[in-house]
Amino acid sequence: MIKVVRGNPTPEELAAALAVVQARAAAVAAVPSGAPLPPEQWSDPGRIARRGALRPGPRSWARTYWPS
Repeated sequence: MIKVVRGNPTPEELAAALAVVQARAAAVAAVPSGAPLPPEQWSDPGRIARRGALRPGPRSWARTYWPS
């Protein structure tokens, strides 16, 4: 469900936004799970946001130092 929170989009703008969302959903559904990503998607910010945030452990301060 898409909900307009601000502004007054025209029906054409809503149709365009819905077309983009549907195209993205179809593209994601077409890729079999476990398939390797093509190189152009390696740096996709959406991939990073899907993972949970890293939580520091009890010795995380020690792992942040990289000797040169």
